Amino acid sequence: MGLDDKIKNAAQDIAGKAKEAFGNATNDDSKVAEGKKDQTAASAKQTGEDIKDVFKN
Repeated sequence: MGLDDKIKNAAQDIAGKAKEAFGNATNDDSKVAEGKKDQTAASAKQTGEDIKDVFKN
């Protein structure tokens, strides 16, 4: 996996955590859900990249 991909996935995960925290602080369930969705997407991308790395080696 390239460093660029790792940075993008980490940024998406951090942004998701921030949205979730903001949603919790403001009692906005839609922001909480959106934050969790972003975190899940980042995790899925990370897993896909890890699998690609396994087959490259």
